[in-house]
Amino acid sequence: MDFLNAIVALSNFVLIPAIAYGSQLALGALGVTLIYGILRFSNFAHGDTMAFGAMVTILVTWAMQAAGISLGPLPTALLALPFGIIGAAALLLLTDKFVYQFYRRQKAAPVILVIVSMGVMFIMNGLVRFIIGPDDQRFGDGARFIISARDFREMTGLSEGLAIRTSQGITVMTAVIVVAVLFWFLNRTRTGKSMRAFSDNEDLALLSGINPDRVVMYTWLIVAALATVAGTLYGLDKSFKPFTYFQLLLPIFASAIVGGLGNPLGAIVGGFVIAFSEVTITYAWKKVLGYVLPEGLEPDGLVQLLSTDYKFAVSFVILIIVLLFRPTGLFKGKSV
Repeated sequence: MDFLNAIVALSNFVLIPAIAYGSQLALGALGVTLIYGILRFSNFAHGDTMAFGAMVTILVTWAMQAAGISLGPLPTALLALPFGIIGAAALLLLTDKFVYQFYRRQKAAPVILVIVSMGVMFIMNGLVRFIIGPDDQRFGDGARFIISARDFREMTGLSEGLAIRTSQGITVMTAVIVVAVLFWFLNRTRTGKSMRAFSDNEDLALLSGINPDRVVMYTWLIVAALATVAGTLYGLDKSFKPFTYFQLLLPIFASAIVGGLGNPLGAIVGGFVIAFSEVTITYAWKKVLGYVLPEGLEPDGLVQLLSTDYKFAVSFVILIIVLLFRPTGLFKGKSV
């Protein structure tokens, strides 16, 4: 019985949160890796693109809630998500037209585009704070739990309860669907194949008659969708605060680089590596060890390697290790 309680506690506080968080990071890292693979620069404005798309979704969600429109047990934000994607897509296409396009035509070095993206990042961050404010914003509604700890305890008779939040279930399901659609698009459609060809060899792709402007446009549209979905799911699962998305840039880039920058499959795996690392290292293992260890050997302290305040330091350390020993990542992306 104690062993089952330990497994439930581990699932409740480590496995389920890490899977949900890993899904959010994977979607964010996919956007970063697509831009790096196709447009050939590291987009530091990606975290704030997520914030902008999520912000538009939140504003539309509030309008729908005020009008009495809902999805019943599911969050109204799912209905507002397409509007957020359209808003983020419009912002990215305008940014590309008035900012990135100039440097692309000048054949500017990738480092110049990185610096430019940092400028765009600060502008987007200021824009989001100006429109929605700098504070935490709650926009979740509908059923809070798929299964609550109390119901689980009553069903099983265990002393530990397993709670799965609706936002966590939706995050994992949405991530699976989005990733499946993206891989189908890249591998099965003509546009997707032209994007992959452009990524592999730009000169050969141009000689084959592929329109570079169309490839760039589709890349930004896909990135807008990925960023908005990732940003909204993160906001539903935790809460929406513009500065948090700025901080999320580190674990997202770490995920993309660990998996292999420019490799979509690597971005997904990297997202889960970073998420599980952050959650396991910052979790206090006292409760789980109390169930597993013999009586009298239970730990007195929290058995926590790092405080949750330092969770982003975990992704930073992993990033440094990968850059030192395997700069192409686990799945051999483009060398950083």
